Amino acid sequence: MYSAIAANKRNTVVIMAIFVVIIGALGWILSNMYGNTSYLYLALVISGVYAFIQYFLAAKLALAVNGAREVQKSDNPRLYRAVENLTIATGMPMPRVYIMDDSAPNAFATGRDPNHAAVAVTSGLLNIMDDTELQAVLAHELGHVQNYDIRVMMIVFGLVSAIGFIADMMLRMMWWGGNDREERNPTFVILGLVAAILAPFVALLVQLAVSRQREYLADSTSALTTRYPQGLISALQKIEHTGSTMRHQNTSTAHLFFANPLKGSSFAKFFSTHPPIADRIARLQTIGTKL
Repeated sequence: MYSAIAANKRNTVVIMAIFVVIIGALGWILSNMYGNTSYLYLALVISGVYAFIQYFLAAKLALAVNGAREVQKSDNPRLYRAVENLTIATGMPMPRVYIMDDSAPNAFATGRDPNHAAVAVTSGLLNIMDDTELQAVLAHELGHVQNYDIRVMMIVFGLVSAIGFIADMMLRMMWWGGNDREERNPTFVILGLVAAILAPFVALLVQLAVSRQREYLADSTSALTTRYPQGLISALQKIEHTGSTMRHQNTSTAHLFFANPLKGSSFAKFFSTHPPIADRIARLQTIGTKL
C-alpha cells in the first residue's frame, strides 16, 4: 500500500508538470504568432494569478456555494468527535467542521493546508452511515488534507481555468485581430488555432487524471488510518446503492467531493472527476489482503 501511495504522488507530480508545459506551449505559440515574447510571460503571469486566487479564496467559495454551515461539538457531537478522534490519531490539527443540508450521502475537504482546512459532510451521509463507515469516510477526507490534495486540486482548478482563459484570448485575437493580421506568422496562426481548441480539452483530461489519482490515494490513506478497509468499502457500497447526486450541484467544486455529486449520462461519467466506485472497492479489497 505504501508503494501505491508513493506511485500516486509521483504520478501527480508528472501530471502537474503537464499543465506547465501546456501553458508554456500556448504562450510560446502566441509569442511566435506575433513575434513578441511578452505573450509567453503574459500566459505565465495569468496562470500564476489564477492559481494564487484559488490558493487563498477557493476554500471559502467551495463552502459557500455548497451551503455548508459550520458546527461545533454541541451542535453535532457524533460528527465532531469522529473528526476529533481521527485528528488525534494522525497528529493533525483540528479542521473546521461543516454540515450541508442535503439528503445525498457525500462529503468533501477543502483548505490550503492542514492548518487551514475544513471538512464538510451532508446530512444524508450522517443519516445512512454507521459509526465505522462515517469514520472511514472522514478518514478519506482527512487523507486529502494529510496528502495536501486540497492544495493540489485548488491549484489544478486554477490552472485549468487559466488555460481556458488563455485559449479563449488566443481565439479572439485571431478572429478579431484587426489591422495586425498581415503581420502574424501564418504557420503559427494555424498552430495557434489548433492549440486553442485542443488545450482546454487536454487540460480537462489532465484535471480528471489528477482528481482520480488523489481519490485512490485518499482511499489508501483511509485504509491505513483506520486499519479497516472494509469500513470504507461498506460506505462506498451504500453510496453506490443510494446515489451521491446532490440537490444543489456545482461543477466547479465537484472534484472535491467523496463521490461524484453531479447527475450525468453514461457518456458524461467518462469525464467524471471520480473513478468508478467498483474500481475503488476493488483496490480497497486488495489493500485489505495486505494489512
